[in-house]
Amino acid sequence: MTHQIQPDTGSRLFIEEPYYLGAGDEIRMFEAAFDARLPVMLKGPTGCGKTRFVEYMSYHLKRPLITVACHEDLFASDLLGRYLLKKDETVWVDGPLTRAVRMGAICYLDEIVEARKDTTVVIHPLTDMRRTLSVDKKGEMIHAHPDFMMVISYNPGYQSVLKDLKQSTRQRFISLEFDYPEAEKEAEIVSHEGDIDMKSALKLVSLAGKIRNIREHGLTEGASTRLLIYAAQLIGRDIPVHDACRSAICLPLTDDARLQETLNDLIEDIF
Repeated sequence: MTHQIQPDTGSRLFIEEPYYLGAGDEIRMFEAAFDARLPVMLKGPTGCGKTRFVEYMSYHLKRPLITVACHEDLFASDLLGRYLLKKDETVWVDGPLTRAVRMGAICYLDEIVEARKDTTVVIHPLTDMRRTLSVDKKGEMIHAHPDFMMVISYNPGYQSVLKDLKQSTRQRFISLEFDYPEAEKEAEIVSHEGDIDMKSALKLVSLAGKIRNIREHGLTEGASTRLLIYAAQLIGRDIPVHDACRSAICLPLTDDARLQETLNDLIEDIF
């Protein structure tokens, strides 16, 4: 997957098509949302392909992509911009959201629930008929470029009273639901991205399926497609299968010794 980073905007333009294997009608729905200038919310577990999907759509819609990884210390100024001192003068520097609004990029806020609640409010006027962004520090009201698109993602598995998406934000988006692909498709993805044979990929997917089935016994999240790809990449570099699965799948999922033992038993059963 080849992309160019534009130094002046920090956006990415994809030169080659990112690999993405569709699981339903998400591509058609996203295209329709872009055509109607509707904001989109992607819901699904960690590592199931949400980010890759946005990259794929960025390529096909021929729009630059600006991605922001949200976290609890993300302030509105991190999105909008701030005054900085450069060569003995104070200059305004646009933040990633402001740059996307001006240039007509896709702005992707990854794991939106991790951001501060008072930060996410700044996107509200961009997600209704106004399509405007207010930059109070500059006294500027920016009307979004016609091709600007707002996309957010979050993981419903991590919902809690403190970390949930407010209804005032949630009801501004159309939603596309993601999950781990069916076994055959997931194996095809792991084989392609991890550069291993389909037989090995199917065994990794079988392992993931068994791990996902024991979530109720203490795992907060199942083995993601991303972790399977990591394991495949290690195996392809002559790391023994058991070691690769333990380092790429088991250890990242839990620190619990009993669960680790259970996961190791699953590896032995399959491989």
